[in-house]
Amino acid sequence: MMSAAESKSHTDASPSESGQEPGVDPRLLEVLVCPVSRSALTYDREANELISRAAGLAYPIRNGVPVMLRDEARDLGAPK
Repeated sequence: MMSAAESKSHTDASPSESGQEPGVDPRLLEVLVCPVSRSALTYDREANELISRAAGLAYPIRNGVPVMLRDEARDLGAPK
């Protein structure tokens, strides 16, 4: 069993320390929808974005938090 201090240090590792992005909780994906099209989103692990195929938009995830603002979204038709 881990102590509280061990548990905290284990879960607080930054993406750069652990070598990977934080990702998205699958339960969050079940409830989030695109604010433009109101359609379901899919997670692109490589780009660390939430994708709305219906709207043609990719919403960034910053520090583990999806940024669900149209002005922050990338058009899927545009180059990265």
